[in-house]
Amino acid sequence: MSEKNPLWGRTILLWFLVIVFILFAAVQYNDPDPFVWIPVYLIAAYLCYYKLQKKGEKLMYFMIGLLYLMWAINQFPPAWEGLLLDEMGMKTINIELGRESLGLGCCTIALWICAIL
Repeated sequence: MSEKNPLWGRTILLWFLVIVFILFAAVQYNDPDPFVWIPVYLIAAYLCYYKLQKKGEKLMYFMIGLLYLMWAINQFPPAWEGLLLDEMGMKTINIELGRESLGLGCCTIALWICAIL
C-alpha cells in the first residue's frame, strides 16, 4: 500500500489559487479601473506562489489577508443587487461593488489558507 505525500494536496491547492488569481487579473483589462484590480489579484497570486516556495511568515499572510478583508467590507455595496446584470441588462454601481467585494473576500480566504498551511 503506497502512502500519499500530504504535500501534494497543499501544492495542488496553492497552484489552483495562483492560476485563479492570474485569471481574475486577466479579466480586469476592461474594468473601469484595471490599474487597481489587476495588481490586487496579481499580489494575491504572487503570495500564493510565494507560499509554494515555503516562504513567508504566518503573520504576514494573516495581516495582508486582514487588509483585504477590511477593503472587502469597505467595498460592500449599500444595497445588494447581486452579482449579475439587472433585468434590463445593465451593470449598476451596486453590482460592481458587490463583485469587487467578493473578489477581495476570495483574496482574504486564500491568504488565510496560506497562513494556515
